[in-house]
Amino acid sequence: MRVLAAMSGGVDSAVAAARAVEAGHDVVGVHLALSRMPGTLRTGSRGCCTIEDSRDAWRACDVLGIPYYVWDFSERFKEDVVQDFIDEYAAGRTPNPCMRCNERIKFAALLEKAIALGFDAVCTGHYAKVINDADGNPELHRAADWAKDQSYVLGVLTHEQLKHSMFPLADTPSKAEVRAEAERRGLSVANKPDSHDICFIPDGDTAGWLAEKIEMTTGDIVDETGSKVGEHPGANAFTVGQRRGLKLGRPAPDGKPRFVLEIRPKENKVVVGPEALLAIDEIRGIKVSWAGLPIAEVATGAEFDCYAQVRAHGDPVPATARMVRIADDAGVLRDSLVVTLTDPLRGVSPGQTVVLYQGSRVLGQATIDAARSLQRAELS
Repeated sequence: MRVLAAMSGGVDSAVAAARAVEAGHDVVGVHLALSRMPGTLRTGSRGCCTIEDSRDAWRACDVLGIPYYVWDFSERFKEDVVQDFIDEYAAGRTPNPCMRCNERIKFAALLEKAIALGFDAVCTGHYAKVINDADGNPELHRAADWAKDQSYVLGVLTHEQLKHSMFPLADTPSKAEVRAEAERRGLSVANKPDSHDICFIPDGDTAGWLAEKIEMTTGDIVDETGSKVGEHPGANAFTVGQRRGLKLGRPAPDGKPRFVLEIRPKENKVVVGPEALLAIDEIRGIKVSWAGLPIAEVATGAEFDCYAQVRAHGDPVPATARMVRIADDAGVLRDSLVVTLTDPLRGVSPGQTVVLYQGSRVLGQATIDAARSLQRAELS
């Protein structure tokens, strides 16, 4: 096949491209230039898609003997990922920018351009697996190494996108083996540190970065009963589950720490309470998509058993789910996913993504719009 290898500049994408070449595919490497902001040179192990990463990707392609290109997607990245991140926080939600980047850039814009140029598939260094069912339809599954599994952030991929996706690291038992293979192949990124944090916030100070983008207005911090217990410099600076930095004026009646339970941007209030009230029993999701063909229960609205995961490295918990039609604020009926958790999850926030699994298979995902607890009212 003609394969476009997305080269991030890290060891995973380099080895994935090498395996695609070794398998006999006609491979071309491409690095995505996503940010024009200053400060995007890598520092330590932070970030990704930096100038240094671009050079590392070029060196890997040179060793592999494949063509190398840099595609400038910075404008689309700014609009679809960075601005979305700002807008979500401004609305009191907690977004996942890596999920949006995979959805809108790496497997939408990139794949769209690749297919237009005659490529059959896009190859990446993600730890996940595509398995075709008996009828040849692709399914997304967890990788062999569950500790490195990245199927959660790929849960946004559609049936058509999975048909053109290639993950050569799917069956690799460990990251150590990938590094060892890179060293054997003479790839200079063999011992390069993994990236982490948000790539467009190179110093890792998310709160400080947001303070320059979102107008912060002082407001009240209230407890679960509605009583004022303090003031905040701006509700957008807080996240559900946060404990530190609340600077409350008086201790809780029981003397125990209090946590952020809810952010109410319209009222400019932050709600705090005991840790027990962070436990969520039900999640309602919007912007639902299915990774491959949806299972039969989706069309009928029947309830089905599954596992729900709300963080990239979080543990999946048993749950049941069903599709329902719910009226939005304007009274328009929209498809929503309702997930009832057998084991409550702590500190779930609107804006996060819930990904559903059956065994190792990824069923699909939704953006969390609301979370409910048996012990308190619905979050918004």
